[in-house]
Amino acid sequence: MNTPASPTHRWTFFRSGGVDQVLLQKGEDIAGICSLDQKLWMALGMPTRGVEFDPRTADMIDADHDGRIRPPEVIAAIEWAKNAFTSLDALIAAADHIPLFEIKAPALLAGAKRILQNLGKPDATAIGMEDLADEARIFSNTRFNGDGIIPADAATDEATHKAITDILSVTEPVADRSGKPGLNQAGLDGFFTQAEAYLAWSAQAEKDSTLAPLSLEAMPAALEAVDAVRSKVNDYFARCRLAAYDARAVGALNREESEYLAIAAKDLTITDAEIAALPLAAIGPNQPLPLKSGLNPAWETALSTLVEKAITPLLGAKTSLTAQEWEAVQAKLAPYAAWAASRPAPAVAALGPARLKELVDGGVRAAIAALIAEDAALAEENAQILAVEKLVRFKRDLFKLLTNYVNFSDFYRQNGATFQVGVLYLDARACSLCIDVTDEAKHAAMAGLSGVYLAYCDITRTGEAKRTVVAAFTDGDSDNLMVGRNGIFYDRKGRDWDATITKVVANPISIREAFWLPYKKFIRFIEEQVAKRAQSAEEASSAKLADTAAVVATADQKPAAAPAKKIDLGTIALIGAAVGGISALVAGLLQAMFGLGIWLPLGIFGIMMLISGPSMLLAWLKLRNRNLGPLLDANGWAINTKAKLNVPFGAALTKMATLPDGSTHTLQDPFAEKKRPWKTYLLLALAAALGYLWVTGKLDRHLPEKLRREKISLEKLAPPPELLGLTDEAPAAEEPPSTEPEGEAAP
Repeated sequence: MNTPASPTHRWTFFRSGGVDQVLLQKGEDIAGICSLDQKLWMALGMPTRGVEFDPRTADMIDADHDGRIRPPEVIAAIEWAKNAFTSLDALIAAADHIPLFEIKAPALLAGAKRILQNLGKPDATAIGMEDLADEARIFSNTRFNGDGIIPADAATDEATHKAITDILSVTEPVADRSGKPGLNQAGLDGFFTQAEAYLAWSAQAEKDSTLAPLSLEAMPAALEAVDAVRSKVNDYFARCRLAAYDARAVGALNREESEYLAIAAKDLTITDAEIAALPLAAIGPNQPLPLKSGLNPAWETALSTLVEKAITPLLGAKTSLTAQEWEAVQAKLAPYAAWAASRPAPAVAALGPARLKELVDGGVRAAIAALIAEDAALAEENAQILAVEKLVRFKRDLFKLLTNYVNFSDFYRQNGATFQVGVLYLDARACSLCIDVTDEAKHAAMAGLSGVYLAYCDITRTGEAKRTVVAAFTDGDSDNLMVGRNGIFYDRKGRDWDATITKVVANPISIREAFWLPYKKFIRFIEEQVAKRAQSAEEASSAKLADTAAVVATADQKPAAAPAKKIDLGTIALIGAAVGGISALVAGLLQAMFGLGIWLPLGIFGIMMLISGPSMLLAWLKLRNRNLGPLLDANGWAINTKAKLNVPFGAALTKMATLPDGSTHTLQDPFAEKKRPWKTYLLLALAAALGYLWVTGKLDRHLPEKLRREKISLEKLAPPPELLGLTDEAPAAEEPPSTEPEGEAAP
């Protein structure tokens, strides 16, 4: 457990996706991690497998080799890097090669130069992963490589070279670091121990003449010939002794006639098992074994070899063999048989006693041991050569580990985190948050707590083992995401895999989806009801057809009088009341909406929010609590903080299909569905509703005086004022007719 960071180092924190993390931007920041309070680390445990991180580098950091990287191991790696690099700033610019001037440790620098020299590049100023890729190539041109194993090529003289070659031919070789078969000190000591034991065993026969009544060269064949028939000859003499004990047993000891009849009924060959099971010769009381004639044909060859290799050399020419003579032959060969059974290390015997004696007495053992010691003396120097690989790997991978462990900057800056194993293309989307899954049931039980919409997919590729990945869908909707859908998965190496959804964990994807969710549910409900009504109608139609068929089939029979149907007036009244209530509800709703006047759009928006608001609120609460932690904890990580996936950042993890910049779009579709004038129908319905409200006078208070229905109606229905004598001016009085003649002026 570490202590809080030293106050002398001023840390900088950055916020991304709603998460505060320590910023690593220079070597001093890397060095300070060793004292940074671990409560501020993003992770406290990471698996070495199932992530996009070089497994060999991970194994170098995983000091206890338990398959997990913990904070003490990360700190130890940083401390090692402090002593290896001239500056930890070198780790910021990750690369697969390192200039020699960046190597601080003298031993590591010497090891790097030795590797370059072995590769024929003594003037190189940098060493890279390509120089360390093949350890055998590094040491292929060197006599000594510090592993304490000597191939035959390490010898400079012919005698030692031949000795190593001979020894390797009869012992198990050890692979040299260069890949060649070699000999180490344990193998050398083991060979000479076996050789000395074999020579001592071989010398025993030369010293003790009783071991070999024949020549040493002839003894193996004689013993082999006796062993081949030993049990059968012993059986023969045992039967003869039993026959001497009781003559009544002779018939049974020679086998019953019925057994011969069964054998005779078959096609015979001399080697048949039935024949070989019969006695060697005819059984009689204390009868010797004939060696020339009267023998079981299945054993003639073996007995002939016995006579040639053992009986004649040991007893002289014989035509028969008594029980006593057989015991004598076995007794003469018994010491040799015991000595042969004690033969040590048969592998080294392939070289022969003469060559073994030459190797033991010739002094080559000391020469080979000196070569092994000379090679082992370079163990420390060549161990540094292996440490150079660690140095180059840390140059390339250590900062990547820190930005996926101490902070998650690679993830939140979308540079490809170690737990992101590829991209899933499915349903016109590209999901970049894809994680390997080793135990789907265990993973799904915990990953559902993340609040993310998850799709578990089996991915397959020819020549590769099937894998399971989980993809997070963080934008769009879930309408077309279901078990069985197929897509394509690209791993971090760019290889394509077939992907099939096997399980989904449903959670809100976006607020936009939550807005339309109630309407989609309503439409689905209507569709289900319509389907049910259609099914009911189909069943009713089928029933009517069945009734009609029954009527037709019984047309010649007098039908029974059908009961008169009575009209239920109560039902009619209820239907009328229901229709009236619905009409009144619709009218009231329309009246209330259009009663808003210029605020009508706001009213429509309010109704929509009343419907969609609860769904959107629930989605918002879940989306703001989306957490990467359970996804990774279910896969063996130990996430130390709430790694949020807020809405903007989550949307960036799933790319929706969009047209490329500068592209054109032709809207003509020869197979487009027929257009129906729904807009016209809607406008007509709206005009009819407005007309109804205007005719009933329910819009008068929202309209100007001239457009009010009451005023227009009175003006149209009232007669003209002049017809009613209601003009404002009085009529002029009529003048009386004049009595004076025309043309005369009035007085």
